[in-house]
Amino acid sequence: MIDYTLLKPEATSDDIIKLCREAAKHRFTAVCVNSSFVRLAARELEKSPVKVCTVVGFPLGASSIEAKVAEAKQAAIDGADEIDMVLNIGALKEGDSTYLMSEGDRVIEGARDERKDILFKFILEMPLLNQHEILLGCWVATGTGADFVKTSTGFATRAVTVEDVRFLRSTVGDNFGVKAAGGIKDLPTALSLIDAGAQRLGTSSALQILSQWPD
Repeated sequence: MIDYTLLKPEATSDDIIKLCREAAKHRFTAVCVNSSFVRLAARELEKSPVKVCTVVGFPLGASSIEAKVAEAKQAAIDGADEIDMVLNIGALKEGDSTYLMSEGDRVIEGARDERKDILFKFILEMPLLNQHEILLGCWVATGTGADFVKTSTGFATRAVTVEDVRFLRSTVGDNFGVKAAGGIKDLPTALSLIDAGAQRLGTSSALQILSQWPD
């Protein structure tokens, strides 16, 4: 259930290779890396069931639709299995459903033109949004063909909470994906988020969490 994550701006190729090898060893669901490292991660994990996830419009969500489309298409070409895209936060706060639906539709279509089975998670950056704005984000995700909603980029002003996950799960229902991210650093936190309804956890502390698993 873990997306083993390395999105720091100072990450190097050696760091990404190490991440991929650790993910393969421990059979995590995916690695999540910045788009410049997708080709490298795809090569490293070619013979592994571990997926390659990347981010689009990260971490602000304020890139133009055209820029997000281009980034998503290139990620699909480079070998990404999954894309976590930050929805335009300003548009969510303005309630601009027309813009948001266009953004979601066009980015998904652009990537799936290159790879039909690519999986999409829409990042809502919940610490910056009220409940009405989060509901709009969930409506966009479920209405455009995304597969998951995600709580935050991990660069937000606070860590993910159980209440965040419960709210998303109650909004999107049982048959839509929910990913929790941001400040997941220990096993009790991870298990509480799973219990609240998260099906994926995005964390850079995956090895630390595993080390706390009972023998």
